[in-house]
Amino acid sequence: MTENHLSGIDTRHLPPHERVVRGKAARTTAPRSSHAEFTPPAKRTDPVEIIEKQSATRVPELVPIRYGRMSEAPFRFYRGAAAIMAADLSKTPRSGFRVQCCGDAHMLNFRLLASPERRLMFDINDFDETLPGPWEWDVKRLSASLVIAGRANGFSAKERAAVVRAAVRSYRERMRSYAGLGNLDVWYTRFDADELQEQFAPVLSAGQRDRWERTRERARAHGTLQAFDKLTHVVDERRQIASDPPLLVRLQDLLPDAERGRLEQEISRLIERYGQTLQADRRFLLESYRIADMARKVVGVGSVGTRCWIILMLGRDDEDPLFLQAKEADESVLAPHVGGSAYSTQGERVVAGQRLMQATSDIFLGWERVTGLDGKRRDFYIRQLRDWKGIAVAENMSPKRMGLFGRLCGATLARAHARSGDRIAIAAYLGSGDVFDRALATFAELYADQNEKDHQALVYAVRAGRVPAEAA
Repeated sequence: MTENHLSGIDTRHLPPHERVVRGKAARTTAPRSSHAEFTPPAKRTDPVEIIEKQSATRVPELVPIRYGRMSEAPFRFYRGAAAIMAADLSKTPRSGFRVQCCGDAHMLNFRLLASPERRLMFDINDFDETLPGPWEWDVKRLSASLVIAGRANGFSAKERAAVVRAAVRSYRERMRSYAGLGNLDVWYTRFDADELQEQFAPVLSAGQRDRWERTRERARAHGTLQAFDKLTHVVDERRQIASDPPLLVRLQDLLPDAERGRLEQEISRLIERYGQTLQADRRFLLESYRIADMARKVVGVGSVGTRCWIILMLGRDDEDPLFLQAKEADESVLAPHVGGSAYSTQGERVVAGQRLMQATSDIFLGWERVTGLDGKRRDFYIRQLRDWKGIAVAENMSPKRMGLFGRLCGATLARAHARSGDRIAIAAYLGSGDVFDRALATFAELYADQNEKDHQALVYAVRAGRVPAEAA
């Protein structure tokens, strides 16, 4: 057996040399060069059908926004097509080692975030699809995203291949370094923004260092107070969320009085009950705030149409805000291919996966299950709306900058996987050569081709009136 504890077989207590043997033996059943392969099956499911199936459970009036955003460009489509890629990856070779997967590890889901100690960190951000699964799937999703973004920026095939190889090499080399560390050393590893600046300084130009510093400054500014200024205003001497339909709509403007009152009560109970999933000290802090207003918010690309509420809470006075986001958690797109979650609710699945993969997580991260106005029970996870977030702008990246960014993403993903998977076996499987790096550069180009075809299929579906699309 080569699977680890995340599938019920725990290899973590085996001697390191036995884990090395298992890793190298996996090359027989899944040669590293075989990861270059991607040939869609003759009976591949229609990609638009997969998207439509997801949309069936979402807020109907928001679904056209999702199709509109996904049809804009191949990279935007890719960001919303995690379910399509999960189905495709299920047919690709795998070594047999499982980790806690992100499930949607494209390049823009790596960003600057705040730690509870108010340090700026670089980490993975989105865990809606997290679930134990093959480690290769996250690496392949990252690799393909780099090629798709590179094509949009006009990079040559040689430049794109160099970017992917740099990212995958970083993953491989970091995993090999983690294989030699003790468990606590791996667990405490994190990527502090100040330390990253020192690490990359020798390979950055003066202009690149200046841009990195500006990025850090913007990330620190992109927090609760910035959201408070941007998303709220004062009406009749009371602070409230400013509606911006259809992307942001106060509950007051969304539903008739009777229905609104019931939903307000349900969301209030959600916030009260979810506090039980927090540490005692953080629950105490949460209870020091009061709910001031609520609104429905449209988020992301792939998530558009899922139920997402933002809750404005006020503390010491009306200028002491806490913005929480309660986002619907559905079954992971990986589940049909790797099995369902071990947790009783999808919200807990997301939170547990995030805490396992991130070096540090939001102090208000928790979960709850509620019953909607339609009588259906839905799972949610809750976190702060904004807390020092710095998001990369792929369109502004040169090949060199994307290569550096890819290296950082690869290292971060390796650290996340090393916390949950058999890092020694995975490192042994990868080896010291670049066989896997080159294989994924080939795979990423093939999958980028497929993504362009799938994007075009959605564009045709919109033009034919099969699915409604709306710009927003």
